[in-house]
Amino acid sequence: MIKIENLVKRFGDKVAVAGISFSVEEGEIVGFLGPNGAGKTTTMSMLTGYLSSTEGTAEINGINILDNPIEAKRQIGYLPEFPPLYLEMTVKEYLNFIYDLKSCKLNREKHLKEICDTVKITDVYNRVIRNLSKGYRQRVGIAQALVGNPKVIIFDEPTVGLDPKQIIEIRNLIKELGKNHTVILSTHILPEVQAVCDRIIIINKGKIVANEKTENIDELFSGTRRMCLKVCGPAKDILNTIRSVTGVAYAEILGNNDLDSTSFLVESTPGVDIRKMLFNAIVARGWTMIGFESMGANLEDIFVSVVDEKDESSGKKKKK
Repeated sequence: MIKIENLVKRFGDKVAVAGISFSVEEGEIVGFLGPNGAGKTTTMSMLTGYLSSTEGTAEINGINILDNPIEAKRQIGYLPEFPPLYLEMTVKEYLNFIYDLKSCKLNREKHLKEICDTVKITDVYNRVIRNLSKGYRQRVGIAQALVGNPKVIIFDEPTVGLDPKQIIEIRNLIKELGKNHTVILSTHILPEVQAVCDRIIIINKGKIVANEKTENIDELFSGTRRMCLKVCGPAKDILNTIRSVTGVAYAEILGNNDLDSTSFLVESTPGVDIRKMLFNAIVARGWTMIGFESMGANLEDIFVSVVDEKDESSGKKKKK
């Protein structure tokens, strides 16, 4: 559905995107991540036809975005970080304006009703956009992206500024849209990607540094294994014992759970399984382990690890 090959963008002597390639299959929801200045927004701008590429190609449903921009853009629904809303219009007026702007050929009344039902804005259809909440404005922005029933939908930071309830609603909406559309979600909110996306692409300094299915993303993490222990006994003595176990890279007290047990966060060095050694060390001191939970690596750990690893491989030292 989406195919990018050796895409390059230069601004004078600065290379913003350095020959990246990736594809997105029909029906996939893909998270596109990157730190500030990574080339993420530039890539999205080239993919949507807002910027021309210096080299390489970007195709939407087999249509080259530069060779046939109008037809390629018909395949795309785009929600930028700041939705392009006309605040003095009602929702009805605005969506009809977008319908005309896109020269949509679908049955106007039926199509707009289906969109409003999908994004749940039917109850504000006749209200002025200026008077809507941030959450509803975001939904109207998503609605305009759906006009014309595009095969590809691109979201740029769709939940910024929303409250927790609105964030969950928008995430659920994106999941629902993924059933009938190919979706690219560009965001800085890492848990959002884990909750919504089938695959994660990470870009750094204009290059793809990771491209994995969400369930396999832990395999990219070269850091430590994290676990939570709950032990009955004197907290400080237990902490010192945990830290003395070979293979423990870090340990700290998380807090008391009840009168006689304490939770500890423990991290191991890469490639070392410390579970048996931890258990034996604790039992040897006469203490009781009543809880053990593997925490794995979270997406923030993976993101930082992958980006820092690529920085180090390019000969640049991390800032302390």
